[in-house]
Amino acid sequence: MALFTCGASQDGCNGTTVQSVSGTKMATVGKVKTGPDGLTSEQHNIIERIDMDNQISAIKHLYVISAYSGQVVIYSTIRGKVTSSGKRLTPDRVDGANFFQIIIADIIYYTNQILGEDGTYGPSIEYLYWWDSKGVYHQHYVSGGQILHISDQPLAVKGIIINMEISQKPQEE
Repeated sequence: MALFTCGASQDGCNGTTVQSVSGTKMATVGKVKTGPDGLTSEQHNIIERIDMDNQISAIKHLYVISAYSGQVVIYSTIRGKVTSSGKRLTPDRVDGANFFQIIIADIIYYTNQILGEDGTYGPSIEYLYWWDSKGVYHQHYVSGGQILHISDQPLAVKGIIINMEISQKPQEE
């Protein structure tokens, strides 16, 4: 944790310069440059990512890379985007003094949790899920030793241990 003192002159601490105990002064930034539309480069990047993530038919490429060996352990295309298990279409709880009454084995409990879309309460183990370019559903549980890489272009890699692209979607009846 950095400790700061206020010295005389310029900005910070009610009109004075902010200075660390070591003597380092706080850096300030001049006016941030914007484009003709008034947006910064960072704002353009965020807008582009949101636009790209929401192209329903876009095809992207997922690589799960071992953090230990650097080998690609899983490869899959992605139709649309990867979604994490923590995403929901509804809130998971209410704030404030709002509580719901539930009865379990004749005992009354009060909770601020809202029943999820799947009819259950609480979070699940973290995972990512997606549909590949063939319409096959995939669910991947992320644990230690993995690096996930998603790209809108395929990567040139030495080898892939599990290639989900060679699997076939079951025939619909």
